[in-house]
Amino acid sequence: MTMPGPAPAARAAAPERGDGSTIALVVIAGCQLMVVLDITIVNIALPQIQRSLDFSTTGLSWVVNAYTLAFGGLLLLGGRTGDILGRRRMFMVGVALFALASLLGGLAQSSWQLLAARALQGLGGAIASPTALSLISTTFREGPERNRAFGVFAAVSAGGGAIGLLAGGMLVEWLDWRWVFFVNVPIGLLILLAAPRWIRESERRPGHFDIAGALTSTVGMVLLVYGFIRAAQEGWRDPLTLASFGVAVVVLAVFVLVERVSRQPITPLHMFTDRNRAGTYGMMLSLAAAIFGMFFFLTLFVQNVLGFGPLKAGLAFLPVSVVIAVGAGLASRLLPRFGPKPFMVLGSLLAAAGLGWLTLTDADSTYAGSILGPMLVLSLGMGMQFVSLTLMALSGVAPQESGAASGLLNTMQQVGGSLGLSILVTAFGTAGRAEGERQAADFLATATTQQRLEFLRTGELPPPWSYEVLAAGVSVAFTLAAVFAAVGALIALVVVRVRPGDLERMQGGAVPGGAAGGGRRDG
Repeated sequence: MTMPGPAPAARAAAPERGDGSTIALVVIAGCQLMVVLDITIVNIALPQIQRSLDFSTTGLSWVVNAYTLAFGGLLLLGGRTGDILGRRRMFMVGVALFALASLLGGLAQSSWQLLAARALQGLGGAIASPTALSLISTTFREGPERNRAFGVFAAVSAGGGAIGLLAGGMLVEWLDWRWVFFVNVPIGLLILLAAPRWIRESERRPGHFDIAGALTSTVGMVLLVYGFIRAAQEGWRDPLTLASFGVAVVVLAVFVLVERVSRQPITPLHMFTDRNRAGTYGMMLSLAAAIFGMFFFLTLFVQNVLGFGPLKAGLAFLPVSVVIAVGAGLASRLLPRFGPKPFMVLGSLLAAAGLGWLTLTDADSTYAGSILGPMLVLSLGMGMQFVSLTLMALSGVAPQESGAASGLLNTMQQVGGSLGLSILVTAFGTAGRAEGERQAADFLATATTQQRLEFLRTGELPPPWSYEVLAAGVSVAFTLAAVFAAVGALIALVVVRVRPGDLERMQGGAVPGGAAGGGRRDG
């Protein structure tokens, strides 16, 4: 397949193969790392942000939600802007918005200023991330060169969350919470300086922006996520919870209708008619639902039960990034020989096994004895899956739709993560309340008068009773996360039907080490 030709002004500056393409990959991967790690880098700083800007506990959750909802809700439109206005151009616009919003977030003096900056960060990420992925298609040749680029991109996407936790711990412990935002500014500036020199511009294609589709998809997803978050706080019978779900269903149905009649939809529905691509999107949805919960609850557990400080908590997740890179590299090298399906199935099963192992976590667990092993198993599966899913999502897509395809893959990741986490939080809260009643009875049976009065005043159990409540809720949440991962394995087994030879044809060229000997088997 011939890559779209760059614009005349960009053609002379197109990178030569070799060192130039390596630098281009560093620039693209650097952008993706900056965007992805920002989802978790703020988590460790939340207690400091709450004290500094006087957030309520409920309001504090929107420091995370304002970013992920804007990011996930606008990714489809962000991918489309690159197709119409030029991918390198919009890549730079997204990075510039992200860096500016990070600066504003670090300078925020009130809660509303920080939330506005986080939403602007999400908008910048929604433009930069899908254009970064689609730039791989216009920068690297089909075959092993592009496969390696996808492997690096997938490893960064999967490992960015763990790196964010580590970086957040270092910045909060050594400097100040504001530096979790300021750190993005120099990175963004370096990317903006390097992009014009090392990344070629894609051909601009005529088209229109599907504003109605973008609005209905964003509003529908926000309402759906809000419904689950509300259910975790107020219960499933709460009128506002039910209303949020009802309106979300209506708005998302309108979104589907809009996309069916739109001349140039942000989500070409025919992409879902291909069973392999539809299966890929379904797997990304289930995988993200499991992974976001893993990071959230393990971070909560190691700090609140194991007593880790910010830096130690960040270091505890460092093995995750290393093993994800190992899994991604292994899959990238072996994909031409075996095809993506074995890695989809094996990766999902490893993720489910790791999460199932984590359900054994209790208040007496230790990091080395109960947390590290399951994390390594889960991380290996994550690395394998992200490479396979990224490659499958873009293989065989028409050049003019690669932005929409990459945006849709990223959207599945963000929406799956947001929905999955909200569902797991609901399960965590239900199990925690039930365990809390049992622990409260045990506590009151042995507590002093002063301890009882304090409990009646705050409603909070002291350690070690509170550790038992947290551990019980976390165990139930991991059980549900393991189910999400198992659903991914089921989709890979039943829905996805691709062989190494099929992948070679979709990529439009020979895959070295490819289908000989294995090409006729169902991968």
